[in-house]
Amino acid sequence: MRLIIRQITDKVFTILTGTSVVLLTAVLLVVLGPMVWRGSKAVVFRDTLEFRKMQLDLYNRGNPESVKAENVETEGFRKVVYETIDKFKRGIDTEELTDRSKQIYRQFGKELRYKGIAGDDYQQIRSLARDIRDRLQAAFESNDKKIIKENIDYVLQYRLDKNLVDTAAAEFFTLAEDFLQSVENIDLGKRQQYAGSLKQVEDGILRLLGPEPGNPVPALTMDRYGATRWDMAQRLLDNVLWSEQWIEKQAGQPLVKVRVSRAEEFAGTKLEPLFGYVEDNLEGMLKPEFKFYWQYFIDDSTPGHYFGGVGPEILGTLLLTLLAMLFVFPLGVISAAYLVECASDNAAVRMIRMCINTLAGVPSIVFGLFGLAFFVLFFIPFFGGPSKPCILAASLTLAVLTLPVMIRASEEAIRSVPQTYKEASLGLGASRFRTFVKVTLPAALPGILTGVILSISRVAGETAPILFTGAVALGPLPKSLFDPSRTLSYGSYDIAVGDRLAMMVPHNQYGMVVTLVLLILCLNTIAIVLRARAFRRLRGH
Repeated sequence: MRLIIRQITDKVFTILTGTSVVLLTAVLLVVLGPMVWRGSKAVVFRDTLEFRKMQLDLYNRGNPESVKAENVETEGFRKVVYETIDKFKRGIDTEELTDRSKQIYRQFGKELRYKGIAGDDYQQIRSLARDIRDRLQAAFESNDKKIIKENIDYVLQYRLDKNLVDTAAAEFFTLAEDFLQSVENIDLGKRQQYAGSLKQVEDGILRLLGPEPGNPVPALTMDRYGATRWDMAQRLLDNVLWSEQWIEKQAGQPLVKVRVSRAEEFAGTKLEPLFGYVEDNLEGMLKPEFKFYWQYFIDDSTPGHYFGGVGPEILGTLLLTLLAMLFVFPLGVISAAYLVECASDNAAVRMIRMCINTLAGVPSIVFGLFGLAFFVLFFIPFFGGPSKPCILAASLTLAVLTLPVMIRASEEAIRSVPQTYKEASLGLGASRFRTFVKVTLPAALPGILTGVILSISRVAGETAPILFTGAVALGPLPKSLFDPSRTLSYGSYDIAVGDRLAMMVPHNQYGMVVTLVLLILCLNTIAIVLRARAFRRLRGH
């Protein structure tokens, strides 16, 4: 009977163990699966001509002739977009039209003085130009098409005037004709509404296609190029084709946000065909291609992580992790050796162990504040170093953070070494120190490396401790241990709490997180391989 119960118990335990492993795997897949999928898009995606332009300009990477040829192919498609907007804008942006008419008037006055015309002739011609300018401005400001036509007709009757032909004033008539054509299909009562919506369309086109050829180059790198990725282009296209408006569907009820087609919003105007044209010819304007962007792991990034990769972040994370472990490993092993081999089980030692266990559960932000107060403001300046956040201060803070974990893991590993090993060594005449170094420590090394694995995982992924002691969002590569550094954990935090850029480049945020996970996995793999070799040596293989 007892045998049957024992067999049933063993099977139940086996089933529960297997179920636990399956559930744990499922949880990991649920958590990491979507993250890895989104993060992989930072490396594998469909790029656009704008991405290839950016790579050529910022990193001198790519074929200049190929990029130039593709740019020529897309110019025809893009020119239609810019010309359509410009023609429609002439009937909407009255301030710009008024300013332009004033510029023409001033330029024409300078031209008259340059030709040497003076006296009554100058006054007469100048008065006519002023009258034409005022009539144009009256037409620009009016919402009555009848008044607009009267003023434009008045202006156009002087088109062949000998004093105005082939002069700067001739542009008055071009301005008048273009404006008259522009307002033919426009509801002038909606001019302000059109102007606001047109500004949104122009912003969307700018972010989609980049600056119009001939315009000044923007100061910010992110404004110099359009959509560098096809998925980004799809989102920007949606913003161009649709607008979100808050409307009141029922009286007394809260406003409801609805999507409104911009084609319907500009129905009947010369801008209406633009939206269908952009949607149908987007591929011709951006030339998407498949891209494996392995340089993401070595490239520097632009402000806001809008372009580029995570090369400096990887380097900074490795530097902080390895330097912190350089402090943690010897201190942890020595402390554990003292507690196991030298200290007796008295009240003081029990208090020390309780403090170590307590420190292991202290929130990491507390260690960050401690590192700022002790290492940054006191310890490093005390030895002549600069009183500022730096790699050395951050690594020391991380070392203090993980030291309790390392001590406890090493202590258990040393304690698990069979007592017979020590007795045999001491019986052969070896000292206690030589016994620990030559016998106990090698036998405990696999367990100590387990502590190293746990410490590496925590050191590489911490953000709060380095927030105050040595991490920066952007900056040059560190030249010494007294300079701050970028890290993957702080970089992902900076994107997450940043401005609208984080919403525009989610692939970079997920890519940075996945890179951190892969980096920790690689470091842990190295530690696991070393631990496996230590096991084999311990077994005599």
